[in-house]
Amino acid sequence: MANTFHVDVVSAEANIFSGEAEFVVLPGESGELGIYPRHTPLITRIKPGAVRIQKPGGEEEFVFVAGGVLEVQPKRVTVLADTAIRGHDLDEARATEAIKRAEEAKAKSQDKQEIASVEAELATLAAQLAAIRKLRGKR
Repeated sequence: MANTFHVDVVSAEANIFSGEAEFVVLPGESGELGIYPRHTPLITRIKPGAVRIQKPGGEEEFVFVAGGVLEVQPKRVTVLADTAIRGHDLDEARATEAIKRAEEAKAKSQDKQEIASVEAELATLAAQLAAIRKLRGKR
């Protein structure tokens, strides 16, 4: 059991994943992070993207996060996500349509704050679409 650690992925809406893992890979603020058992304690922001959880026995769990905070302790990893969606719940067509609507809204907008808000939404949607495509490629 020393070769695993507990992982929790939670959002404001739900507890998305809770269980044991051999390692976790996720999008850190400065690049991709790999977390193994007995990792040095760490707190950092995470960017929108895919969290890959390698469970004991080789099964993988994917979760899309729209940013948040990662806390690493030697025997526990907690991902506090702004928004989190289980990999099997991601919908490529819906994400593509949302990107199209956001781009149309950006083109019509004159307000700089509204444009910045739409651009942030587009960045999150693009990361979600990339996570979906990465997940589909793994299957």
